[in-house]
Amino acid sequence: MEYKDYYKELGVAKTATEAEIKKAYRKLVRKYHPDVSKEPDADQRTKELNEAYGVLGDAEKRAAYDELGRNPRPQGEQFRPPPDWGSSYESSPGMDDSDFFADLFAHVGGRRRAGGGYQMAGEDSHATITIELHDSYQGARRHIVMRAPQADEQGRMVSRERTLEVTIPKGVTEGQQLRMKGQGQPGSGGAPAGDLYLEIRFQADARFKTEGRDVFQTVPVAPWEAALGGAIDVQTPSGTVSVTVPAGSQSGRKLRLKGRGIPAAQPGDLYLLLEVVLPPANDAKARELYETMAREMAFNPRQKTGA
Repeated sequence: MEYKDYYKELGVAKTATEAEIKKAYRKLVRKYHPDVSKEPDADQRTKELNEAYGVLGDAEKRAAYDELGRNPRPQGEQFRPPPDWGSSYESSPGMDDSDFFADLFAHVGGRRRAGGGYQMAGEDSHATITIELHDSYQGARRHIVMRAPQADEQGRMVSRERTLEVTIPKGVTEGQQLRMKGQGQPGSGGAPAGDLYLEIRFQADARFKTEGRDVFQTVPVAPWEAALGGAIDVQTPSGTVSVTVPAGSQSGRKLRLKGRGIPAAQPGDLYLLLEVVLPPANDAKARELYETMAREMAFNPRQKTGA
């Protein structure tokens, strides 16, 4: 029977990785797929590509094929498989030499339809979507524009836009992926489309930082609020809350609001990081107040450090 060089069919080296083989196969099969290609031998080439990938795309079948190909043979050369080839691959009972490649072929990424054409499931797509932190507290709806290759009326691959409405569920965290079934790359020959995976990113905001479901928020306080303590109102992602600043607080002090982080069955916590902000000395009255404090308080902030 005729030897088939599957590596040559896909244009890859024998040392190619699984990812390289898959990439080469998908590139070629989209070029020659009978549903879009104008090549006269498109159907035959697609069959050959499917057969090649059916073997090289499956680890067990590739190992069996490589075992047979240890002695180099040119494409098309007549040969017989060695008597013990089946020890590493489960063949069909009663198979003769002419059935060898048909038996080894069991396509992974596509399949033949009853009408004789070929089907190939669409690839999954991946993208990111940026939301504001408060969207994870309340949930939201967003519209995104996706660009994807599609075949036009003449069978040419063109880039087309489509708008999708995305539901942001309450409680999403940064890095989480939302799956939109059937919204990935279209399939061929009536096969289903792939899925779209959207990775959540939070809009950059200097006030907030997240770690999982815990939220860290910087809260500015006046010197007298920090020194004397008292209640202040803070705008948080879940709304306004009243918190008590302990007397004698310094910048960096952390106040924990349990359960006020990103919501879930076990919600995270909200940590308020106090930042003491000094009023500017930009007029005579303000400078006078600072001069009075300097004289009467006799405060040396570097005393503890020995500076």
